[in-house]
Amino acid sequence: MALRIESGVPLGPQTTLGVGGPARFFATARDRAELGQAIAAAKARDVPLFVLGGGSNLVVADRGLDALVLRLAIMGFESTARGDVIRLRVGAGEAWDQVVRRAVSASWAGLECLSGIPGDTGATPIQNVGAYGQDVSETIEAVEAVELATGEPVELDRATCAFGYRSSAFKAHLRGAFVVTAVRFRLVAAGAPKIAYPELARALGDAPSSLAHVRETVIALRKGKSMVLDPTDENAKSAGSFFTNPIVSAEVALRARDAAIARGHTTMPEFPTDDGRVKLSAAWLIERAGFARGTLRGRVGISTRHSLALVNKGGASASEIVAFALEVQDGVSQHFGVRITPEPELVGFAAGEVAALVRS
Repeated sequence: MALRIESGVPLGPQTTLGVGGPARFFATARDRAELGQAIAAAKARDVPLFVLGGGSNLVVADRGLDALVLRLAIMGFESTARGDVIRLRVGAGEAWDQVVRRAVSASWAGLECLSGIPGDTGATPIQNVGAYGQDVSETIEAVEAVELATGEPVELDRATCAFGYRSSAFKAHLRGAFVVTAVRFRLVAAGAPKIAYPELARALGDAPSSLAHVRETVIALRKGKSMVLDPTDENAKSAGSFFTNPIVSAEVALRARDAAIARGHTTMPEFPTDDGRVKLSAAWLIERAGFARGTLRGRVGISTRHSLALVNKGGASASEIVAFALEVQDGVSQHFGVRITPEPELVGFAAGEVAALVRS
């Protein structure tokens, strides 16, 4: 069947933040054959191919996107068992939380703390999605993809993916080189849940916890922060956490701590990393820089429940989101000498419009 290609499809409704102009071209691919057609169509039209997942980690410019935007709907959920090892292959278009739900229902450990995260499975290795002490890279064995330059299917192992904190090779030197079509996981049958995050441990209490209980608790914690998709929530239109927790040198952490003490704070959350650096809490820094939960700037603001989430309060533009994000970023830098960087992908912007925001 020939791939259906549309023009001028609004992208704002395709994202959880709800901002952004139209796609010059738009199509949906349900299998590798249609993906191949989309690659060829983008080349024939001399436009880039941009793969749209669940739209939960994305800010589209007001002018839209001069590209062929492809909604990837390649499905599939296949498992094999050998002893207590479960190998799970999931199509890129599968809704991520449904994958976690099915794994937990089958008593397969390894994904339970990633419950309630919106978006599609194909995006999880790109971002190295993580929450409550668990990263998706802990269980990924390989990523199946199609190379855009050749149109050929490839398999990328963990080393090639180069996973890091909220990052991977797909966001660095392999950016734009591949389209993820499936992700393969290694899970543990009847395994114990991972309870490594203090907030989750406190919520669970001292009693033994099952995978299902951990999943329920994680979803409840996320709901309390407006971090699940709920159209009735006043904070519903967001891209989730807009800033990542900064990982800085010990010297930068020391200066930030001194700045915090000088401003009357007796403690500052700090988490040593394996490479000798220090992870700081972006949420703590943002609030202590004067951006309390519920802060508003016209039609945009900070979630009333989580200071990491920037919210479209209704009718906001992408430029308003970026302007407020820059204000928050500058405030944290001025107060603590720490630079926080955005987590969502910003697309369709001219380089000068977001250069200050995304600068490393």
